[in-house]
Amino acid sequence: MLAILAAIVFGFALLLDLLDTDFGAPDLFNWNTLVLIGLLLLSLYLGGVGSGPRGGGSGGGGRWYRGRRPGRG
Repeated sequence: MLAILAAIVFGFALLLDLLDTDFGAPDLFNWNTLVLIGLLLLSLYLGGVGSGPRGGGSGGGGRWYRGRRPGRG
């Protein structure tokens, strides 16, 4: 999710750069600030923050296969 947000921020920064505008708020929507926000989100994603629960999550007791049960011939 954080990587998607970083991509959106980078796309918005590229749009600002291509249109050469700041939407009337030069301190809020400047190119450098948006790139830094995007890099922050990307580094949080790569650091493992917000990646969701870890582990199997299926409640299968750690079994990763669906074979015959032992002893049921």
